[in-house]
Amino acid sequence: MEVVLAKNAGFCMGVRRAVETTLDMVQKGETTITTFGPLIHNPQVLKLLEKQGVRILTEIPDQATGAIIIRAHGIPPEEKKRLEATGAMVEDATCPRVLKVQAIIARHKNEGFATVIIGDRDHAEVEGLRGYAGNTGQVVNSEADVAALQLDGPYIVVSQTTQDERLFERLKEMILQKYPGGEVFNTICDSTHKRQEEVRLLCQEVEALVVVGGKTSANTKRLGEIAESLGCPVFMVESETDLEPQAFKRYARIGVTAGASTPNWVISRIVEVLENMTKEGKKNAELV
Repeated sequence: MEVVLAKNAGFCMGVRRAVETTLDMVQKGETTITTFGPLIHNPQVLKLLEKQGVRILTEIPDQATGAIIIRAHGIPPEEKKRLEATGAMVEDATCPRVLKVQAIIARHKNEGFATVIIGDRDHAEVEGLRGYAGNTGQVVNSEADVAALQLDGPYIVVSQTTQDERLFERLKEMILQKYPGGEVFNTICDSTHKRQEEVRLLCQEVEALVVVGGKTSANTKRLGEIAESLGCPVFMVESETDLEPQAFKRYARIGVTAGASTPNWVISRIVEVLENMTKEGKKNAELV
């Protein structure tokens, strides 16, 4: 079995920045370090940070000490103000691409525009973006959502940075057809675009695809959905323990890709285990 690893698998810039920011604070000896919500959506990285003494804050206290780090997905502006009011040092590790979307929404809200966000309604990034849109923000993620959409006056359309680009284009056109004159910002990040296009190409070259990443990672899930839509068998895994040798016996060529929050050491281990399956298979065949 041949294993083909996608070129763009692993940490994106925003995730790497958030993790490095947190580890730098650990090395500087901050006595108390917490992240407001999970820093990124990857269990292995979160476990590593926990071993370094980094805790996850689920609610905003009235008072706090030490440092509180804002997760890579960003948070609503009201929550950031409340964090700053606790007295703790607040370090903003929001992905710069997400910060850009927040700024677009805030600027247009001040100019009287409503905001339509194409994204996953319950995702952490989208919840943060809605905070910048205020009560004029609406989220859509399907044709049914667009059909139910109600707008009155000028509006903009933005995207969750990890959204499926083809879904964004389709829903954007539907929105503009229903409410002409909207201003559209394709805020899907370049890293997401490259990963999704690479999956589409990879599915033409392999017999099945292994997608590595946290089960709560939206961009990881999206890669699997794209592959499935192309008729490519998909195996969603968090670590090598999720790999079942029997499931891969029928395939001669396997592709491997990973979400933007998946660390390289996890990807390397997945590739190693898959390649060892081939070696074990050859050994067994020689013994027969």
